Amino acid sequence: MRQLHRAPLSCAALALALLVIIFGCAPRAPKVPSGPPALPAPVLEAPGYQPLPSSEAASLSLGLTPSAQGLSSWRELAPGLRRSLAYVSSRPAEATAVDRPGLRLTWADLRATLEDLLRLLPELDRDPAVLAREFAWFQLAPETLLSGYYEPWLKASLTPAPGYPVPLYGPPDDLQVVDLGRFHPKWQGQQLTYRLVNGRVEPYHDRAAIDGRGALNGRGLEIAWTRDPVDVFFLQIQGSGRLVLPDGRVKHVLYAGKNGREYVSLAKIMDQRGLLPREAASMPAIRSLLAERPDLRRELLDTNPSYVFFRLADDGPYGSAGQVLTPFVSAAVDRGVMPLGAVFALDTRLPVPTGGEERFRGLMLAQDTGGAIKQTRVDLFCGSDERGEFVAGRLKSQARVMVVVSKRVLGLGK
Repeated sequence: MRQLHRAPLSCAALALALLVIIFGCAPRAPKVPSGPPALPAPVLEAPGYQPLPSSEAASLSLGLTPSAQGLSSWRELAPGLRRSLAYVSSRPAEATAVDRPGLRLTWADLRATLEDLLRLLPELDRDPAVLAREFAWFQLAPETLLSGYYEPWLKASLTPAPGYPVPLYGPPDDLQVVDLGRFHPKWQGQQLTYRLVNGRVEPYHDRAAIDGRGALNGRGLEIAWTRDPVDVFFLQIQGSGRLVLPDGRVKHVLYAGKNGREYVSLAKIMDQRGLLPREAASMPAIRSLLAERPDLRRELLDTNPSYVFFRLADDGPYGSAGQVLTPFVSAAVDRGVMPLGAVFALDTRLPVPTGGEERFRGLMLAQDTGGAIKQTRVDLFCGSDERGEFVAGRLKSQARVMVVVSKRVLGLGK
């Protein structure tokens, strides 16, 4: 869902120019927003893991029920587990998957954990305590901030038509991305997105240039046309969605790249300007304010220079592990803290339409990432229906996250 569009360097001279530009001020990796923009990034100590006592793991395992995640049986978790297993199996077996205080695992360790959980799935329905007997639990610390994201539905046309004035763009052919880790180890995992202008490296067009000044007009980059710029703005935050065409057909629209500009929270801007208090800035509240103040809409949207490009597909959505996501099972994580493919128990509270919150405990799969998902923050994929939109638009909860690891790989098995 959030894979970055890549392009090779054009020449050695460009590489040298890039090094001169970035020397001494290594930029952060481009952010790809995910989940409601209302959440601030938490200020945290360096994340690590703490082993959970067996008695506490046993108590928590008894509170896990598949119905809370929309599953009729734990057996229905098998397709998602197999997708995670396919990704983990593609990684170098002895390479380090996670190395944090309290927990170090190789990809082989993760693979064995997934294989053991798949084998034990048939037993979970009648005996959920098997999760505590066969697996060690490691709680992520400090505490986790949980947000949510979903697949919005947009009315759209694949050809220009009256009533559909707002384009969705595919990746421009002049969008260039370079892996900075190729030049120096201290930039490992960081990328620079740019364009060439008369032989010079320049930042790519920002939102104001694209939507306000027509920087991409006339280049044939439109993949669809939609009705509302605010809908497109939130589609870019979510990273994927579904288009309802005039003939009733539905097409998936998936993340295909971004302009490399830093993501700026619209909720933060509204709070700074006294338009909407940060604590009240849910997705519905932001939409309502934008509808009430059309005179400010374009200016406010342009305060977020980040811009996402899309591609059409027949299925989806896909996470960063290249696998289809499962509602209330798949989650986005910071892969530097929790590796893609990990299984973790989640203990939190979710908003409900009747008001307030309800307890939610689930067995989750780390299958996605997001530029706003840093440190211990986790982003729950909530699906594409009304419940998913409701939960994702309002979810701001503290949560306990506990990675489960097969005791066999820790040398604790029978």
